[in-house]
Amino acid sequence: MGTTTIDEAKLEAFMGRAVTDMGAVISAPLFLIGEKLGLYKAMAHAGPLTSQEIAERAGVAERSAREWLRNQAAGGYVTYDADSDRYTLPDEHALALADEDSPFYVLGAYELIASLFSDEDEIREAFRTGGGMGWHEHDHRLFGGTERFFRPGYRAHLVGEWLPALTGVKEKLELGATVADVGCGHGASTIIMAEAFPNSRFVGFDYHPESIARAREAAQEAGVGDRITFEVASAKDYPGTGYDLVCVFDCLHDMGDPVGAAAHVRRTLAPTGTWMIVEPFANDRVEENLNPVGRVFYGASTVICTPASLDQEVGLALGAQAGEARLAEVIRQGGFTDVRRATETPFNLVLEARP
Repeated sequence: MGTTTIDEAKLEAFMGRAVTDMGAVISAPLFLIGEKLGLYKAMAHAGPLTSQEIAERAGVAERSAREWLRNQAAGGYVTYDADSDRYTLPDEHALALADEDSPFYVLGAYELIASLFSDEDEIREAFRTGGGMGWHEHDHRLFGGTERFFRPGYRAHLVGEWLPALTGVKEKLELGATVADVGCGHGASTIIMAEAFPNSRFVGFDYHPESIARAREAAQEAGVGDRITFEVASAKDYPGTGYDLVCVFDCLHDMGDPVGAAAHVRRTLAPTGTWMIVEPFANDRVEENLNPVGRVFYGASTVICTPASLDQEVGLALGAQAGEARLAEVIRQGGFTDVRRATETPFNLVLEARP
């Protein structure tokens, strides 16, 4: 065997990164505990507090809260003042950790992540065999976590930015349009649109019956059940024609046959209808996606999106970082001639396709 020369500085830097990642992973359940027990909300906009005060506000045991706070301080999620032995949740952090209506709220992602540890055996087997793992086969926390992960971004951008970026669509919705939301999950995107455009009618489709049941409940809770219908159906066989707008939010890449889905969308659109495709942001070249956002999306793609596609017919497995050029190719193969990037965020690509 040859002699390997180790760059000590490079090794030390890598070990620092590995320990940082280890701290993040082991803190993930603590983020969920902080959310579910109201610890972040107890600290939000309250200034410096002792561990006893925080425990009393949240109704938890002080000793456990104290250890939790020290973990949070070590990670920079809260600040600690040694002289007063008090902890503070900065207002900026509270937007991400304590305000579920904030576009920066992140804690839903950790429910999603928690589900994946339960699914490790099945995902590993899919790796070994080259098979897949259906969306419906995952731990139940994936479904609610996915909705809570995406909903803040939809609330922040869908009505105010994405729909106005489509040619003539906002005006149609204001007057009264018929909209299909395909792959709607728990219905967050459908409900947000229905709240904003009371003259329009919406139908959400998803192949997962449990998600459709939850979407129906959520529509009633939001007071928009009179203008939304939710039905169990797949992207290649959902019913209806003459839709003014068809939407797919963060799910085209999960489909086994996205070309077939695109062709079905084309058949169900009105002659002047529009298809809006929202996908995770990605550049077209792999090296351009090797950054923190790409790391998250490639991770999710490895354990959720690619296995989901491989579990279905065709199994094209676009992955969550397909990029605009590959997505546009798939859309055009489905029969669309006019495809353009309507807008974007650091986390989303929004494409408009027209016949």
